[in-house]
Amino acid sequence: MFALLKMVACGLVLALNTVGCFSLMMPFALAKLVLPFAPVRRVTDRVLAALAELWIGINNLWIRAANPARWQVSGLEGLSPRHWYLVTCNHQSWVDILVMQRVFNRRIPLLKFFLKYELIYVPVIGLAWWALDFPFMRRSSGGASARQDLRAAKAACEKFRRMPTAVMNFAEGTRFTPEKHAEQASPYRHLLVPKYGGMATALQTLHDQLDSVLDVTIAYPDGVPSFSDALAGRLGRVVVHVERRPVPGAPTRAGARNAMQEWLDGLWREKDVRLDTWLGTGPTAAPADPAAEPHRKP
Repeated sequence: MFALLKMVACGLVLALNTVGCFSLMMPFALAKLVLPFAPVRRVTDRVLAALAELWIGINNLWIRAANPARWQVSGLEGLSPRHWYLVTCNHQSWVDILVMQRVFNRRIPLLKFFLKYELIYVPVIGLAWWALDFPFMRRSSGGASARQDLRAAKAACEKFRRMPTAVMNFAEGTRFTPEKHAEQASPYRHLLVPKYGGMATALQTLHDQLDSVLDVTIAYPDGVPSFSDALAGRLGRVVVHVERRPVPGAPTRAGARNAMQEWLDGLWREKDVRLDTWLGTGPTAAPADPAAEPHRKP
């Protein structure tokens, strides 16, 4: 019963937070839509990003209040909201997004995710995502449609040149499940096979502006939680490690694309070993970061 009450209370806070912050975004989103001029965009982009960070900060409050288990976070030293980053992470649950937003909020620029094109039609939120310059992808299977998707993705990434941005890509392309792992015959114990397509698009467009690649590993030693678990206070322990890596060369040729896939496979081998350590003997490999503990302000 207590878990149900906690879920209802957290869900209510999330709903009110979303309605309030996204409603505040609407005038600036409409201004950006109707007045697509550079001076207007500079103002609207900053205001919209600040409101999105406020939304994340309020979410962090209810996540921390409902889930008192300690978080262990390492690798945040030297990050800046004034730099450009390409961020990649293993993907196990929708909670991964909440975790990354809590860890990175106001430490780096607002995370921009690649979204399914259909999500642009979600009332209010779709317009907010568009106004925040989240890239919308149709995810076609091939041919001319795939080339059109690539051009659309590059055009979206071009917008990120206007102000510091963190482009987020789940390289596995989908959440990890034992069934998907077996279907792929993945060579990794805790991961699916990574794909370089989304990262390649961002690299081709932003290579000269990127400060570094942030290679993020997330583990849930008490079991992978669902979103309802986070609402009900059953999130458990969370372990996060951030590894800053040099930006690889832009994959503009076949040989370079092969080299990038090998580079990404190398990241995944290291990530798999790290997860094996955390999940096999406990999260001792990741030292606690006091800045990310529950007492930290959002």
